[in-house]
Amino acid sequence: MSEILRFVDLINRERDIDRESIFQALETALLSAVRKQEGRAVEVSATVDRVTGEIEVWVDGKPVDHKTLGRIAAQTAKQILLQRNREAERDVVYKEYEHKKGEMVTGMVQRIERGMVIVNMGRTEGIIPRMEQVRTELYKPGDRVRCLILDVQKVGQQVRIVLSRAHPDLVRRLFEIEVPEIGERIVEVRALVREPGHRTKIAVASVDTRVDAVGACVGVRGSRIKNVVDELNGEKIDIIRWSDMPEILLGNSLKPAEAEEIYVYAKTRRAEVIVADDQLALSIGRRGQNVRLAGKLCGWQIDVYTREQMRERSAERRAELSSLPHIGEENFGRLAEAGYGGWKDVAERGAEGLSSLAGIELTPERIEEIVRVASERQAAKDAREAEERARVEAEAAAATAAASAAQAAAQPAAPAPPEGAAQDAPSPALGQGG
Repeated sequence: MSEILRFVDLINRERDIDRESIFQALETALLSAVRKQEGRAVEVSATVDRVTGEIEVWVDGKPVDHKTLGRIAAQTAKQILLQRNREAERDVVYKEYEHKKGEMVTGMVQRIERGMVIVNMGRTEGIIPRMEQVRTELYKPGDRVRCLILDVQKVGQQVRIVLSRAHPDLVRRLFEIEVPEIGERIVEVRALVREPGHRTKIAVASVDTRVDAVGACVGVRGSRIKNVVDELNGEKIDIIRWSDMPEILLGNSLKPAEAEEIYVYAKTRRAEVIVADDQLALSIGRRGQNVRLAGKLCGWQIDVYTREQMRERSAERRAELSSLPHIGEENFGRLAEAGYGGWKDVAERGAEGLSSLAGIELTPERIEEIVRVASERQAAKDAREAEERARVEAEAAAATAAASAAQAAAQPAAPAPPEGAAQDAPSPALGQGG
């Protein structure tokens, strides 16, 4: 076997590049080398026999011995061959990963560069951009990581594979691995929302009435959910049962909090939930996280109240809506049923929202007047609230400054030096004689 054929077979085995692509790269390199050597416009052809490895080069119709190529021409041929091989290798990697978008891969953290995590995936590398990292996670070289493939792009002679640890579908893929029923389509993931590093809510349903969807995801003694949580470094996961009935789904989505009553306004996809006093903080969650994720999971805006807060809210709603012109008892009832909570809702939904209400009996002119008055009153209310917030913040800042000043004043002064103690030495300028 000739050296050419051995070279082609070696590249084919080690880099998985198609043999024909390697032969074509060789021929292109030979053509460029001959043109480089001739230094003039010539008609050149070059072929490499696929069976014997023999090389034939023709210049202006005359055969030329390729071994006579000069050093510069040979160097040119080598550079072009390397470039073509890199391009072919890039195409192989791109072809392998382009259809894997959305799939999960396992790699090892190689290094950190400018805030990006470089992950070794075997024959190639992927990057986790800063935006796709989880803030609560620390990545160190040598760590094994599971990531979701977000994007695969050709960039120059390389393939850029963008990975993610923060995407919600990473949790979905982990459940598909840990829960065979999901892979077998017995249990379906209907909705999934996530705040990476903090909390995930996942709604599941079973197509087989004999299979408990939530139990299948949790596993015996929590074994399956524990594996997912461990992979996500302790991120909390709420598994809830999906329902096509909004009231049930909304109640489930607020777990672990328990809802007592739920009022839904389907047209605006708003819901008001009443909870016990001791469940209010749990239902809202830290910085509103639980109710915010529940709303995203269901696709509804959720407002949570205790019974006392709901009574106050209802009184405020009645007072604001009833104070608008042309809103009698009958129209007030229709507005309340449609989920109007006061001036703000009337202003935001505008004349179109009022006109679309079934049974509302108001002329276009009166509807415009109602919206105008509601907008003016809401703007004045917002201004008062902003002024009150500014006053409270100013008072808090003044109290903090006063406390700091009092603390500084309470600290004992530095003791005076004893009589006869050595004083600081004079500076050289002052210590010199006249």
